[in-house]
Amino acid sequence: MNENKQYNRPLWNRRLFFWGRLLLGAIFILASVDKILHPAAFAKIIYNYQIVPDGAVNFTAIMLPWIELLLGLLLMLGLWIPGAVVLSNLLLLTFFGAILFNVARGLDINCGCFSTTGEVASGAPMGWYLLRDGIFLLLALYLFFYVFLRKRPTNRSAV
Repeated sequence: MNENKQYNRPLWNRRLFFWGRLLLGAIFILASVDKILHPAAFAKIIYNYQIVPDGAVNFTAIMLPWIELLLGLLLMLGLWIPGAVVLSNLLLLTFFGAILFNVARGLDINCGCFSTTGEVASGAPMGWYLLRDGIFLLLALYLFFYVFLRKRPTNRSAV
């Protein structure tokens, strides 16, 4: 019996997982770069969300981009996939929730998703960011289901 359950899946599913993993990894890496280069501007964006306590804004602005970069590298390199998939799902759920929370409050703030300069000033409504992050979240959920909810082989000879 083949112990590697990944190879029990159809080829198209393995390819979709591979390319999805690379795409999500690239998204996290691209999202981290400008924030790493401009932590003070990113701290202002985090503050404007009015979700993080004031005392944790700077810490969040420094740590979050490095976490995104690490997750992106893990996904792209195929290392520690279960952990990277869980953490990327949690991070994307948090981002989606933060944007949704501010849309519900009627705040039109700089998303800060990929740039610390004015993304809202570019004319894109906050609803666009919800749609975009929702698509990212769907991709992450696919990776989650692929990694954790696969068919378990049954050993019928033991019965």
